[in-house]
Amino acid sequence: MTLPGLSFTEEERAFLQQRVALFWKVVFLIALIPDAIVFLLDPAGTLFKSGVIMDRLSTLFFGLLWLVCRRGRRPAWLVLALEWVGLGAVSLVVALTGRYLTTEAIAYFAAQTPGTVPGPGLERAADGYMSIMCITGGGLLFALRAALIPSPPSRTLALNLLLGLPYVLVPWFFGPASDGAPPLRTADYPVVGTVTYAIWWAIISVGTTVISHVVFGLRAEVRRARQLGQYTLEGKLGEGGMGVVYRARHGMMRRPTAVKLLKPEHTAETDLKRFEREVQLTARLTHPHTITIYDYGRTPQGVFYYAMELLDGAALDRVVSLCGPLSEARVVSLLYSVAGALAEAHDVGLIHRDIKPANVILCRQGGMDDFPKVVDFGLVKDLEHAGGAGLTRADVVAGTPLYLAPEAVSAPETVGPPADLYSLGAVGYFALTGTNVFGGRTLVEVCSHHLHTPPEPPSIRLGRPVDPELESLILDCLAKDPLQRPAGAHALRRRLERCVAFGEWTHEDAHVWWKEHGPDLSTASQALEDTDLTLTRQGSDPRANG
Repeated sequence: MTLPGLSFTEEERAFLQQRVALFWKVVFLIALIPDAIVFLLDPAGTLFKSGVIMDRLSTLFFGLLWLVCRRGRRPAWLVLALEWVGLGAVSLVVALTGRYLTTEAIAYFAAQTPGTVPGPGLERAADGYMSIMCITGGGLLFALRAALIPSPPSRTLALNLLLGLPYVLVPWFFGPASDGAPPLRTADYPVVGTVTYAIWWAIISVGTTVISHVVFGLRAEVRRARQLGQYTLEGKLGEGGMGVVYRARHGMMRRPTAVKLLKPEHTAETDLKRFEREVQLTARLTHPHTITIYDYGRTPQGVFYYAMELLDGAALDRVVSLCGPLSEARVVSLLYSVAGALAEAHDVGLIHRDIKPANVILCRQGGMDDFPKVVDFGLVKDLEHAGGAGLTRADVVAGTPLYLAPEAVSAPETVGPPADLYSLGAVGYFALTGTNVFGGRTLVEVCSHHLHTPPEPPSIRLGRPVDPELESLILDCLAKDPLQRPAGAHALRRRLERCVAFGEWTHEDAHVWWKEHGPDLSTASQALEDTDLTLTRQGSDPRANG
């Protein structure tokens, strides 16, 4: 439901709910203070009975509003109703409470001084005291609202004028004196009191409107600071070694987008050139199983960013960890798709250097489930210009240790396409068995295994037979010598076509699997350890990675 003139994005709705919940929580905690004091001073409740009862009911009401706002997802119209109706109800209750408290205060003050008879002076004093409390309490309430719930100044002013009416009319809420006699106020008192209260409330309204103007203006400045060209950042998704990734939206096309920015500590000109080169190289790739780059640029402050598609799915490592190893047919399909993306990259002279399960996203795209996407070309290497400007840093070990080719450890400068195939073989091994090829307590131990230890065949690791062609292909990819691995990504794909299970993982199989396991992936907790997992949409679809 959308109210006229009050449309909210999901982020704005969530923020509004959060702030309204905080507002009522603060009001609830503040209301507990006088309740506690009155209870300590008068446990039996012999003084100000009517007012105390209403006050405690109001405190419970504040607590209820807080609980309703803090749980679950509330529509924007309901959140606004909890704010406005709650403020209106409180305004009315405060005015009525002042009426009862004034009457009881007159009797209490008269009883404290022997021989004192309720009269105009005493009634005026008691009424004035309680009325000031009403104005003060109402002013505090609306000031808190202006500070804690960012809204346009015009809305704050309108709320003050409308919902503050009971405070202005407090002088009209008077009752009979304690002995039942007619009120002893002068006839002009309600009019004079109302004018006085109106002046005070006008001052409060101006003050709260100024607060709203400042707070809302700061929010607008933050939004402008989060504007990158045509993209508006909506929420941080995670970060990697050099960049931070945000969910974003395009100002006109409104398509789901992920925006990656270079971290502040990587602001040297060399880092900026590497970051810009990364996106330029990745943008050259057009394979459907490679993540698509939309745009890139620099902020007015010189921060480099690029925009890419926001994927709807889950990373392979998360799928396997939550749902177990994949079937042989699914592994063959997965490797075939990823090898296609690598084949295009290798053909144009690029290698990925960080193929791992976290960089393979199984997503829903174009009505197809389980559509693999290769992401995070942050360590991409241009073979044609490997020595240019020192930007490739070929002398540095790059990649993830569990999926690192032996030559990436022993001779990083020699890394080429066979290193990607080794990593892809390790990914296939993980997908098929649910375990990494090698483990170890330290980085040195893991790297040593990659250099010297023969991998255990998947059939032995699983304790059951595996398609010989698939097992042989995975083990060939994991060969220590790059020359003993498949001749390239195209050759790897041709060997996959000879596997018994090739083509057996169908669209229907994928749809059934995601229908069964999608809810588990969307509700399970996720640790965003690096950029890889941040390129997936969260929460919009049962198959989203949550």
